[in-house]
Amino acid sequence: MAAVRLQKFLAEAGVASRRASELLISTGQVKVNGKVVRELGTKVDPLHDEVFADGRVVKVLRKHYIALHKPAGWICSKDDPEQRRTVHHLLPQEWSNLFSVGRLDFKSEGLIFLTNDGDFCLRVTHPRYGVVKKYQVTIGKQLDHSLMHTLTKGVYSEGERLSAKKARLVTSNPGFSLIELELTEGKNREIRRMFEALGLPIDRLVRMQIGGVKLAELPEGRWRTLRESEIKGFMNP
Repeated sequence: MAAVRLQKFLAEAGVASRRASELLISTGQVKVNGKVVRELGTKVDPLHDEVFADGRVVKVLRKHYIALHKPAGWICSKDDPEQRRTVHHLLPQEWSNLFSVGRLDFKSEGLIFLTNDGDFCLRVTHPRYGVVKKYQVTIGKQLDHSLMHTLTKGVYSEGERLSAKKARLVTSNPGFSLIELELTEGKNREIRRMFEALGLPIDRLVRMQIGGVKLAELPEGRWRTLRESEIKGFMNP
C-alpha cells in the first residue's frame, strides 16, 4: 500500500473528518511509531507504520456510507450534555465510528449522510465542490415571489452575507407558504438565519436532497447504505 498523508489516513480510518484530523495532528495528539507528529504533510505507510491518535491505535477500517432521514428533535453529534436523542442511536452499535457529513440542527429534519470516509465528507461539504443541497421551508404566512429575489440576492446576519443559489415559491395562501431552496455553502444555521433576518420564523425545515441523492421515500428515522454509483457521483463528479 502506498504511503499517504497522515490526515488522510486518519480520516479514512474514521478517526475524524479531514479538517478535524489536521487539528489533532497540529495539537500534538497523534503519534507515528512512538513519536509525536505535528507536521500536516507527514506521510505514513498504513501497513507498516504504527499510528496512535488520542491515545488509541488507528487502523484502516472498511468504509461505510449511510443516508439517514433525521427526525426533528434529534441531534447529529455523537454525545450531548443535555442528553438529547442523537442520530447515532438510530444506527447499529458497531457503526459508532461514523460521523455526520455536515449538520442539520435540532429542529430540522431530512436527509443527512454518515460515514467514516474523510475524503467523502470533504467532497460533500466543502464549498469548492459546489454540491447542491435542496430544502423545503414552511412559513406560517402568505408570501410573494419578490421574497425569492431577496433570498438569492442575499441578506446579512451577524455581519455575514447569506444567500440561496435558487429559491422557488411552491405554494402560498393565507397562513401557509412552501418554499424550495438550493444551497451550496452550508454555513451554520444558514437557512434559519436568512429567514430570521427577514423577520420570518420557520415552521418546518426539511433537507430533501444532497447532490444526486434524494430523501424520496426513506421513512423518518430510517437509514440505507448509499449505492456505489451515488458514492462515485460525489468522488468523481
